[in-house]
Amino acid sequence: MQKRNVAIIAHVDHGKTTLVDEILKTSGMFRENEDTSNVTMDSNAIEKERGITILAKTTALDYRGYRINILDTPGHADFGGEVERIMNMVDGVILVVDAYEGTMPQTRFVLKKAFEAGAKPIVVINKVDKPSARCQQVVDEVLDLFIDLGADEDQLDFPVVYASALNGTCSLDPDLRTQTPGFHELLDLIISEIPAPTGDKNAPLQFQPALLDYNDFVGRIGIGRVHNGTIKVGQMVSCIRLDGSVKNFRVQKLFGFLGMKRLEIESAEAGDIVAVAGLSDISVGETLCNQGEHYPLPILRIDEPTLQMTFGVNTSPFVGKEGKLLTARQIEDRLYKETQRDVSLKVEPNDSESFLVSGRGELHLGILIENMRREGFELQVSKPRVIIKEENGVKMEPFEDLQIEIPEESVGSVIEQLGMRGAILENMTNINGQARLQYTIPSRGLIGFMTNFMTLTKGYGIINHSFKEYRPYENVVIGERPLGVLVSSDTGKSTAYAIGNLEDRGVMFIEPGTEVYEGMIVGECNRPNDLAVNVVKGKQLTNMRAAGSDHTVVLKRPRPIPLEYALDYINNDEYVEITPVSIRLRKKILNTELRKKADAKK
Repeated sequence: MQKRNVAIIAHVDHGKTTLVDEILKTSGMFRENEDTSNVTMDSNAIEKERGITILAKTTALDYRGYRINILDTPGHADFGGEVERIMNMVDGVILVVDAYEGTMPQTRFVLKKAFEAGAKPIVVINKVDKPSARCQQVVDEVLDLFIDLGADEDQLDFPVVYASALNGTCSLDPDLRTQTPGFHELLDLIISEIPAPTGDKNAPLQFQPALLDYNDFVGRIGIGRVHNGTIKVGQMVSCIRLDGSVKNFRVQKLFGFLGMKRLEIESAEAGDIVAVAGLSDISVGETLCNQGEHYPLPILRIDEPTLQMTFGVNTSPFVGKEGKLLTARQIEDRLYKETQRDVSLKVEPNDSESFLVSGRGELHLGILIENMRREGFELQVSKPRVIIKEENGVKMEPFEDLQIEIPEESVGSVIEQLGMRGAILENMTNINGQARLQYTIPSRGLIGFMTNFMTLTKGYGIINHSFKEYRPYENVVIGERPLGVLVSSDTGKSTAYAIGNLEDRGVMFIEPGTEVYEGMIVGECNRPNDLAVNVVKGKQLTNMRAAGSDHTVVLKRPRPIPLEYALDYINNDEYVEITPVSIRLRKKILNTELRKKADAKK
């Protein structure tokens, strides 16, 4: 059977996963009576809730005598490393672009990686059914981007498909009236336009894992493409490690992909995308060869982490009330298990009770925390901080490309905020009353900016960023919270009476009846300094009735604190306490007197 290997790439939320789901339905992978309403490549609970792809997914389908392997890639900047490595497994890419938003920073990033790997592109203009769709201008934008990225003549002559993945229709014409159900046109283009995989099944074996998975029964699994030769279950092979050493092992299991399933197979040959189990510490970029025939492939580049935070044992007075997994050993085992599957994550011991965890961004680390929380862990985490590295004795820090789209009335306040965070404005354009600003900004300038940005734009802003480069570190304070916090000075249940008396001091984070402890942050102060407050104080009861005593206290709604907001919000002397039930903010030093002494020393 002839093969085609393609990756679907796009900016976050442009419709990749929905498109893959619809292609699978078109290919006849499901029975007539099978329920396909909930078919989705996003298998993780968080992926389904947030509507984003976190880990790259592999699927395959049989269509008109061809086996088409499709890789659905993440669109978010934090997972860009996966996209880069996947390009070594495929011969073509399907670039999905939103018919209104057009090309975005991540579109540029993923496309650049595709061109560097020499992949042939097919462009899908998605969401053409939107009233605001501007198909022709978006095709021109894509062409400009191709030219800008130095595409060759063959790549510039790209076919375009106009689609609405949500409605399950597509056509080769921008006219909406020509849309037909199913994605046969796209599948036919994949067969005619994307070259067949190169490689000789009779040559010596070369297999390189580009992605990792983990399974409790067989340990680490390397997912990649067989570049040359044949690999069989039970075969003894050599693994050429990243440092050049060689380790021999027996292939325990081979898995192929078809539809939504992972199937056990007996053998695979050049051009196949498969998963190999048998070596417990197989790593991305290593090469599997026949014993005695060592021909290593070029090592794949793995993105260095840019952000770091401390994960520690929960030390609050409420420890153990809501979670079951509390000890340093349990947290350590879980973190090291995550590194088995995620090559962009680094874990190292900090002290006996905490670990330094480094990742690609706030979303990357936030999803790990959310997963642990759902599994029953309790832990406390510090404010994320960027990783400063040294080159030739010079301190270097990561910078990012930032693109934002905002209503015109928000432009002044957003430019002012970004100026205070060390951002440099590169370009500014206007489309239909929306301003599009392009910046270069230090990564630490983005920490804590998201929540602020949403307030400034009343929720109408769109923000995207991707890693650009390391530049010399500038020793200026960026991204510290300008306002202080209200910190509880007592332990107990908060009362409506106490909260009502404190409302003019700032914004509360808690409701009456919430259990609090000394040192827990209960609100935001409206001044730059922190304030110790008593939120458990009850009303003094006497047998005298005042004229207004029976009026009920009407309180303002407290500010909700989701996980991302909490990580953005805290300062360096604070922690986020995370349990399966609650997310609390607290000071590192809980005792009010000791904290005041420490602050005075500063």
